[in-house]
Amino acid sequence: MTTLSVSEPVLVDSSGWLEYITSDTKADLFAPYFEKGIILLVPTVVLYEVRKILLSRQRNTLADQFISAASRCTVIPFDEKIALRAVAVSLDHRLAMADAIVYASAEANGAVLVTTDAHFSGLPGVTVL
Repeated sequence: MTTLSVSEPVLVDSSGWLEYITSDTKADLFAPYFEKGIILLVPTVVLYEVRKILLSRQRNTLADQFISAASRCTVIPFDEKIALRAVAVSLDHRLAMADAIVYASAEANGAVLVTTDAHFSGLPGVTVL
C-alpha cells in the first residue's frame, strides 16, 4: 500500500468497496483507506456497480450499508469532462467503459485509484492491491 497523506484524495473502485463491505479476502488491505480519515471519492458508476452487485447477490443490508458509507464520501458525478476523458482513456489503455470512467474520475480529481483489478496495472496514479 502506498503511504498516503490524509489530505490526498483516494478513489477506491468497485472491487475495493466489495472486498471491504463484504469482509472478503482482501478486506484488510482496503481497511486503511476506509478507516484512516482519508478523503474518499466515489464516482457515480461505482455507486451503480456496487449496489447492483450486492442486490443481485440478495445482500440488501450490505447494499444499504454501502450507500450509507458512500454518501459520506465525495460523490463524483459523471459529467461531460469525465465522459470525454474516459473515451480517450478507454482507447489508449483498452479499458472497458466503467473502468475508463473510474480512471478518468480519479485523474480529474487528482486522486489515487486503489483497486484489485490487474488491468489497471502500470497506469499512473494507480495502486493495485
